[in-house]
Amino acid sequence: MTEPLICARGLAKKYCKNLRRSLYYGVQDVLAEVFCRDGTTERLRAGEFWALEDASFDLHPGESLGIVGRNGAGKSTLLKLAAGIIKPDRGRLAIRGRVGALIALGAGFNPLLTGRENIYVSGMVLGHTRREIDALVDEIIDFSGLQEFIDMPVQNYSSGMYVRLGFAVAVQMQPDIMLVDEVLAVGDSAFQRKCYDRIYRMQARGTSFVVVSHNPYQIERLCQKATVLNRGRLSPLLDGKDAVALYHEESQADLAPGASTALTSREGTHELHFERIRIEGSGVTPEGAVVSMDSLSIVADVVSSRSMRDVRFRFEICAIDNSVVSMVTTIGLCEDMTFHGAHRVTFTLTPCQLTSGWYYLNAVALDRNLRLDVWQRAVEFRVLLRDAKARNLTSDNGTFVCSGHWTFS
Repeated sequence: MTEPLICARGLAKKYCKNLRRSLYYGVQDVLAEVFCRDGTTERLRAGEFWALEDASFDLHPGESLGIVGRNGAGKSTLLKLAAGIIKPDRGRLAIRGRVGALIALGAGFNPLLTGRENIYVSGMVLGHTRREIDALVDEIIDFSGLQEFIDMPVQNYSSGMYVRLGFAVAVQMQPDIMLVDEVLAVGDSAFQRKCYDRIYRMQARGTSFVVVSHNPYQIERLCQKATVLNRGRLSPLLDGKDAVALYHEESQADLAPGASTALTSREGTHELHFERIRIEGSGVTPEGAVVSMDSLSIVADVVSSRSMRDVRFRFEICAIDNSVVSMVTTIGLCEDMTFHGAHRVTFTLTPCQLTSGWYYLNAVALDRNLRLDVWQRAVEFRVLLRDAKARNLTSDNGTFVCSGHWTFS
């Protein structure tokens, strides 16, 4: 096994929520370091919090590590530590080789300088001589596609132009490690395709990548392994699809409908009404969640106060944004049945092909066109995407795990 390019052990970084107190702590820490005293970096002081805590991983030549997590989880802090922009408060970080970073749009560019001048400044910051940059400048400009604007001050560039120039500089300087933070999402499709082609060639040459992205397809496409960063803590290293599924589950857990957003309502004559509705199935977890691609049953107990025929039932499965995902009805199935007293109506999905997320159910009972009982948000349920075959069919973009048959001729 080759020696890792990045070796992180127990990395931690804390920040202070109050600016004035943060400046005071900063002076304290500098003085403690100057006088070789044991500083206060091992513990939290008033107003401080851990933005990153106990992060450990290795990255070997040619490997790509994907990092997914919600806003404020600590992703940018981790990249800034790897880039040497900030120092850890605890832990050890060893880096071998030259690092190229795309942490923010135009990071390191002087807005008053032209694109060409910024190429030279960025190259020199990365340790290249002027002669080396002279040999690369034409390739950088050609890759960026900014020939017409290269001698214009970059303060007049659009965000997409910033990305083009920043990426072109970073990849042409041939770093051993590339740190990429969401910036590929800004360029147009043609430029993104060019970036991916260059990244694959760099990976083949042994360049390692650390990629931060909210795009699961990008993580799966670029990274052999990935980790989920949640409140400053890294999950174990996982396969790209497993990491994306874990991230989606953690994100959806916080979207559980609360009392203020999940108001249930009833209307109708209630001569026939729903007494109880529940979700059952072979894939229901102990926490009450449903596992995608296992069976799911909607079970409704109904009570009729008189003898009734021509009754129809409808279940509406809705996403948490109130969009109707699917609607099923008993039209043509039970109009000839007589309902009087207690009955049970069940609809089974075999398998449940919903992707992960929160859903709720509207239940409707009709006597021809007369509303007997309309129960809005009768029951809420969560779906988890754990089936390996299902994850090969979806990246949690969309609502259904769409299965089918391919034919080639």
